[in-house]
Amino acid sequence: MPIQVRIPTPLRKLTNNEELVEVTAPTIGAAIAELQSRYPGIRERLLDEKGAVRRFVNVYLNEEDIRFLQNQETPLKEGDEISIIPAIAGG
Repeated sequence: MPIQVRIPTPLRKLTNNEELVEVTAPTIGAAIAELQSRYPGIRERLLDEKGAVRRFVNVYLNEEDIRFLQNQETPLKEGDEISIIPAIAGG
């Protein structure tokens, strides 16, 4: 079941400049693990030392923040799109 993951510009150096990457995973957490196995170093950029999504990283499933779903346990289905969006500070 292919799931598309939209990679933000700052992380594309890890994905060989790919903007969209396909994964086959049952949950958000498994998708992150698959990304890590294919693109070493991406996990540290997304997750903190406890394994939680970093405060300054937003992960969306079909335009809904996973923090308001089941976080990394959020189930995936064919055709879903995950968007990784780094938070932007400003004033």
